[in-house]
Amino acid sequence: MPATSKAQRRLMAMALAYKRHEKKLSEFPAGVRDEIRKIARSMTIKQLEDFAKTKEKGLPKRKRRKKR
Repeated sequence: MPATSKAQRRLMAMALAYKRHEKKLSEFPAGVRDEIRKIARSMTIKQLEDFAKTKEKGLPKRKRRKKR
């Protein structure tokens, strides 16, 4: 499954690095540490790789929320 935004792809890449033990949780910004830990626990390495390998060209910075 490809990432839908640059922010999502980067978050998944951080979670992948954490899950592979390439980086410690303390090396990430404090605001995303809990989210990275949660994502790494709930997804497999293959799923994280699918999101992280998405090319950023043409992706929006952030996905806009739909109005209710």
